[in-house]
Amino acid sequence: MDEKSFVVVFPTIFSKNKISQLISNIKNILKIKDQQFKSVKRDGDVILVDANDPVFASSAINLLFGIDKITISKQVRNNFQDVVSEITEVGGNLLLKGEKFLVKVEGMSKGFLPKDVEIAATSNIIEKKSNLGAHPGTEENYDKLLYTFLTKNYAYISIFLDKGNGGIPYESKNKKTICAIYDEISAVSCFETIKQGNQVKIIVVYSQESELLNLAKIINQIVPRLAHDKIQLDFYNLKIKPNGTKNYLLFVNSVLEIMLHYSIDRVSLALSPLAFNSNFIDNSLRKVFSKNKIPILPLAGVDYNLFLEAKEIGLERNIKKLEKLFSNKSNEIPIISKKEVNFALKTKRTVIILLGPNNVHDILDSLDTNH
Repeated sequence: MDEKSFVVVFPTIFSKNKISQLISNIKNILKIKDQQFKSVKRDGDVILVDANDPVFASSAINLLFGIDKITISKQVRNNFQDVVSEITEVGGNLLLKGEKFLVKVEGMSKGFLPKDVEIAATSNIIEKKSNLGAHPGTEENYDKLLYTFLTKNYAYISIFLDKGNGGIPYESKNKKTICAIYDEISAVSCFETIKQGNQVKIIVVYSQESELLNLAKIINQIVPRLAHDKIQLDFYNLKIKPNGTKNYLLFVNSVLEIMLHYSIDRVSLALSPLAFNSNFIDNSLRKVFSKNKIPILPLAGVDYNLFLEAKEIGLERNIKKLEKLFSNKSNEIPIISKKEVNFALKTKRTVIILLGPNNVHDILDSLDTNH
């Protein structure tokens, strides 16, 4: 049987009309990660990547947004016998003794129903792999999923399946948006801004140099998803210690003032109605509108998922800190100190990093920080 393995990328439902941008991002991330590939092309509703090393390629691709799931799959012709035979063989190789398995087939069938393949493949596995003692599971209860997707001409039988990050492809919205990273909430907010397809300009704001190592680690989790090999970051030292609710709100307000100095029309605000009172949010929105800019609230519809996003970018150790930030309640709208903002603007340092394994050290070295 003539078969070949591909990385198969399944776009999210929101990315169906943005396939060309997702393909472009896939090519970029593979080049950045030094993964060799022969082609990246569309086959119906999925994207096929013919990569030299499918395992490392799939890992690199799954940094991107706009992906529902990603598989490494065997490709066979879309006919009943070939598909059933390949699912049986792959299933026999993947299943461990006594495991419950579920055969799931989706996509476009010709002359048969996907359900027919599921039933036939399940029966074959039970019969031909009886020595394993493997038995069928249910949609709600199984140890291993044997997934197959059918396109017009081919079937893709999965030997590895991973969940994607969701969202839509980066830069599928053409206008640039500025976002600031200064703590855990702002990092998740910037992450969400990217996930929603915005092209971003990232600035980093800190109150003291001891914060830079943690901020550099956070940035290192975010910038690979931008699908660019060269990233420019602007750093500002804002001499306001964000300790306590009042000072924290003052710090956040001052960061907004710094962002408004950029000639970028869209401003991403790290403000969630779950953590900030409506007066504070409304005041921030008015500030942005007063500069004829458009405010973006990426956290507006995010609830507990915010903590899941935090884990996604390596902040699981900081969950308690996030919870503390979300417990802050205050109706105050602190008055901005123009002196502090003007001082911060003068401390601007621009760092250009070439994405690689040493991003954290490269950032700190560029800032001449001891680490």
